[in-house]
Amino acid sequence: ILNAKPPETLGRVPLSFGPLVLSPSATATVGKAVSGSVKVGLQNSNMSKLQSDAVREAISTLFNGSREKKRNFTETVELQIGLKNYDPQKDKRFSGSVKLPHIPRPKMKVCMLGDAQHVEEAEKIGLDYMDVEALKKLNKNKKLVKKLAKKYHAFLASEAVIKQIPRLLGPGLNKAGKFPTLVTHQETIESKVNETKAMVKFQLKKVLCMGVAVGNVAMEEKQVFQNVQMSVNFLVSLLKKNWQNVRSLSLKTTMGRPVRIY
Repeated sequence: ILNAKPPETLGRVPLSFGPLVLSPSATATVGKAVSGSVKVGLQNSNMSKLQSDAVREAISTLFNGSREKKRNFTETVELQIGLKNYDPQKDKRFSGSVKLPHIPRPKMKVCMLGDAQHVEEAEKIGLDYMDVEALKKLNKNKKLVKKLAKKYHAFLASEAVIKQIPRLLGPGLNKAGKFPTLVTHQETIESKVNETKAMVKFQLKKVLCMGVAVGNVAMEEKQVFQNVQMSVNFLVSLLKKNWQNVRSLSLKTTMGRPVRIY
């Protein structure tokens, strides 16, 4: 794990996949091992496998390549992960989300499924929204719900609306892995949107590879480094045998070649 000061620890949680530490910065749900979601943070470990200098060098290489070939859009920096010694059919499939220190995709599209108060608030900040009446018009049509799920990266929902989602839309958003995040009236939509944009999700499906956005080329290199550091530490904490389950780690910009860091 990269050399870094760990987040402030608040207490230990005994879980089947290793010792994790309570922290407001991350959420993990692993197979049936966890009931609901558990807040977890990451500690330094003697299993250090990544060299900080190598990661910084890889990020510099990506940024230099992006500057040489300017694109008419901001390239995303992705962490590509290859796993080993895992059987998705037999082993518990992990699923975990971590909030990164810096927003990797500022242009990520979010939609508010809101009550009257939240719809008004969303309108003021220029956020796309739908109220219950608009959701009813979809009439649980699978194609329309699928189209809605594809249009946005994430959804937020008011407490009064989130309870009605299964009845109004069926299982479509859940199947797409985009079931809305609850927004209460004690927090602002804007802060929740920023929190959502800073979250990355690691989910083992049927194949032993995955990719998550950890930054973009408009960020400072050190910000991308910090995001990579937290992402890798969190991923390793989710794995059954920690680093023994990691085959490879690479960083890649949208249009660039991957640079291997492990």
